[in-house]
Amino acid sequence: MAMSVGSDSTHEDEGIVDINTTPLIDVMLVLLIMLIITIPLQTHSVALDLPQGNPPPTTEQPQVVTVAIDFDNSISWNGQPISGEQDLQAHFMNAAAQADQPEMHIHPNRLADYKTVAHVLADAQRLGITKLGIVGQDQFMEGQ
Repeated sequence: MAMSVGSDSTHEDEGIVDINTTPLIDVMLVLLIMLIITIPLQTHSVALDLPQGNPPPTTEQPQVVTVAIDFDNSISWNGQPISGEQDLQAHFMNAAAQADQPEMHIHPNRLADYKTVAHVLADAQRLGITKLGIVGQDQFMEGQ
């Protein structure tokens, strides 16, 4: 009983010249499956009711309140000095209670303490001010 392993070739140094197509077929099948899965997602549509036309621009300007924090950490409301914490909170509560809330422009000085600016921002948020922005940031740019 004899078993033959290999080919009838007498040269054992010959290489196999056939291309192994198994990895190519595997990649092709994966791409085919991905294509089959993604085609139904691309043809699915969602109906949206989008607004038509351009609304007219508002003609009235919003009310703007400027809260300035000076270099010595003094606070002013539209140019009027604020006497203390209670006065500032009262101004914020009055502004938040208005039906059409004014825009709050916080204008900190470059030399003002961070603690004071953060405290004013936290009070404004806590007391219900929603239209809030920091202005005058050009003073913080390099070279000025």
